[in-house]
Amino acid sequence: MNENQTEAKAFGRYIRMSPNKVRRVLNQIRGKNYKDALMLLEFMPYRACGPVWQVIYSAAANAQNNLNIDKENLYISEAFADQGPVLRRFRPRAQGTGYGIRKPTCHISITLAVK
Repeated sequence: MNENQTEAKAFGRYIRMSPNKVRRVLNQIRGKNYKDALMLLEFMPYRACGPVWQVIYSAAANAQNNLNIDKENLYISEAFADQGPVLRRFRPRAQGTGYGIRKPTCHISITLAVK
């Protein structure tokens, strides 16, 4: 278990998205109430909102099931996206050359704490 029983964590690993694009969303919700963060993510126009929403929802479920904390009392204390492995592909180009394509992945980490 946690050394600190007022925090619940969840991780989304190997998300096929650039960490910079995920950080743009995480900066908007960091420090917000749990319900407010979910509401913001519903209506933001970015593709990164989907995986972030899932990780926040999972962290809240962890808090409720493992630590018996009510979801209403949670806020986002930590939210960050680290770079994962980069998938390298190539596109054939003129005269037999290859053009490299990098497909980045990221790891999303969310920590919810009690107010």
